[in-house]
Amino acid sequence: MRSTYRKEDVVLLLKDITGLVTPQPAQERERLIQSGRHYCEMLPVEYVPTQQYMQVYKEALRIYALPVARAVAGLAEKIMRERGPETVLVSLARAGIAAGILLKWYLKTYYHADAAHYAVSIIRGRGIDRNAMRYLLARYEPHQLLFVDGWIGKGAILKELKKEMAAYPGVSPQLAVLADPAWVTELYGTREDILIPSSCLNSTVSGLISRTFLRSDIIGPDDFHGAAYYGQLKGSDLSYAFLDAVGQYFPKVWAESEEAHKNLAGEKQILGTGMEEASEIAQAFQISDVNLVKPGIGETTRVLLRRVPWQVLVDARWKDNQALRHIFRLAQEKDVPVVCYPLKHYKCCGLIQKLSDI
Repeated sequence: MRSTYRKEDVVLLLKDITGLVTPQPAQERERLIQSGRHYCEMLPVEYVPTQQYMQVYKEALRIYALPVARAVAGLAEKIMRERGPETVLVSLARAGIAAGILLKWYLKTYYHADAAHYAVSIIRGRGIDRNAMRYLLARYEPHQLLFVDGWIGKGAILKELKKEMAAYPGVSPQLAVLADPAWVTELYGTREDILIPSSCLNSTVSGLISRTFLRSDIIGPDDFHGAAYYGQLKGSDLSYAFLDAVGQYFPKVWAESEEAHKNLAGEKQILGTGMEEASEIAQAFQISDVNLVKPGIGETTRVLLRRVPWQVLVDARWKDNQALRHIFRLAQEKDVPVVCYPLKHYKCCGLIQKLSDI
């Protein structure tokens, strides 16, 4: 699979489907998804950010690169303590790839652990790429594999992972993430719903690759799941600019005491899980499918970039917070209402209304 990531940073276990699938506009994809077509059988037209949005992204990166670096450090420490130096990082494409590269860099520099790093596809409702799993298990022991993602929204992918790993004895379904506001994994960098700036953009901060794709006319029985390479965007690629912006703070966070980077906002227990809160939101807004509720900064951003959002909920405590400036900018550009609503685990939540109800 082509990408702008260096081979020494990640091996992408994906089939290159560039030019084989025509990307579709958000409105058309949403209509097809809600009529029963699976999202993995289509590719979205990539959002082209406005100049104003890019200014917001750069400001977000300036402010949140250090908190993300602290999350990387906290997660790396947990991985070394619980899994050891023989860990193989298996990032979930595509949002997990940047997190995996940052972890690989940090582990190598400060723990002298040169972790192998791969990216594989897992798709809600379709499962993990079984050919990619065969590839990995032919080269490594099952206990070495550790799945990595950027953040957890409400925990749907973790649930998928747990179901899928029942077929692979010895492979842990544990998911390591930089941010877990849903409180569903023990391998996390922070429990706070922090802004991971890479969530603000699509392929231009993800090695110029699309989200993953699975359709039988293009992906054969022996193929990896697919992804497209957006080579025409090479002049706009910010993948390493993001990674380097976070990585520059590694010496600082390493020097900080363990207590200082243990967590960004403390470990105050929040009752319930993110999935339970998402279900409560669905009930409050009479949304029959909880998959149309997308809590957390990362998921809300994805809704605004890739789906047809109905409205965005923001907890009143965060309505003036800089972490949400890109959310407000995207909502303004797409004419999506932003309303205050009390949230426990999250700072914001994107809602996708059924098209038949709009």
